[in-house]
Amino acid sequence: MLLLDNENNIPLHVSLLEQICNEHTTKEVELLIVDALSIQELNRDYRNIDKTTDVLSFPVEDFPHSPLGSIIINYELAQSKADELGHSIEEEITLLFIHGLLHLLGYDHEVDSGEMRESEKIWILQYNLPKSLIVRTEE
Repeated sequence: MLLLDNENNIPLHVSLLEQICNEHTTKEVELLIVDALSIQELNRDYRNIDKTTDVLSFPVEDFPHSPLGSIIINYELAQSKADELGHSIEEEITLLFIHGLLHLLGYDHEVDSGEMRESEKIWILQYNLPKSLIVRTEE
């Protein structure tokens, strides 16, 4: 189940985000759409990296009835990247959501042997999306 906080009313493919969530986990996933300054503060406070980023994932320790975690997406960076690559902000946010959800599911492209990259490619094709950050970086 997807719990959405989109106070800025950024355009989203909500039904697709819900479908992706429901097809890959039975746990609740919180999605927050925030500005660049807000995500920079979270990145600084929780990761000691004082700069903005496109997406952050915060898993919740597994216990009965626990949510899977939270995904925070920077809509300003998503809009900029969508404009640069010629697709919609809805598509870019969906790509970032997939990336964040894979992290919540335990994948980590920084230390794995390409498993996250492969899963992301499969999901991108499955949901008919443009290439994501992780796929773009390998070209």
